[in-house]
Amino acid sequence: MKMLFICYPKCTTCQKARMWLDKSNISYEFRDIKLNNPTEKELMEWIKISGLPIKRFFNTSGILYRELELTKKLPSMSEEEQIKLLATDGMLVKRPLLISDNKVLVGFKEKEWNEL
Repeated sequence: MKMLFICYPKCTTCQKARMWLDKSNISYEFRDIKLNNPTEKELMEWIKISGLPIKRFFNTSGILYRELELTKKLPSMSEEEQIKLLATDGMLVKRPLLISDNKVLVGFKEKEWNEL
């Protein structure tokens, strides 16, 4: 099974995750989130598969997140508005993402990745 690995190559956590995938001999398709950010359709599908709240898909420690003051704005936004916003810029999305047919992992937690 080939997985989709979405990351920002300059992110140290993403680099660790990529090394883990390579060391584990896991086949994956690489995608740079800054050059090819997730679409609304992809995000809706991944959120559904993951079972996680939309907020977990936001890169809350990112500069853009803070500049847009999303801590204040997200609570009053609908899920549809939040997904549209996430799809506008890959830097808003928490990374790395690892997507298989039936599982979506957000962020790199080695224990979770081992289980997948």
